[in-house]
Amino acid sequence: METGSVRGIAEHPSFVALVRRRGRFVMSLTAATLLPYYAFILVAGFRPQWLATKLAGASAINIGWAIGVTLIVGTWLLTGLYVRRANREFDALAAQVLGGAVK
Repeated sequence: METGSVRGIAEHPSFVALVRRRGRFVMSLTAATLLPYYAFILVAGFRPQWLATKLAGASAINIGWAIGVTLIVGTWLLTGLYVRRANREFDALAAQVLGGAVK
């Protein structure tokens, strides 16, 4: 690809908007994923007895197990949220950039 074409794409307003929106969204999803995981590890390291607390009196399931499953399901949901937004918003912006670059 020619240097002028690359510069033209990099300076295209839709490309700038795409990079900015996607970057903010990815950073927020990253924080929404990593913060709970690190918090879980810290709690497991410093308060393991709290995670061992049973959900109900005679239950075999403890709080740690329930939180772990919630973390995994939450990550799947956040991944689905990213895919949905990428398909609806980010792909449309990328098409605008490519359409403007072809002209």
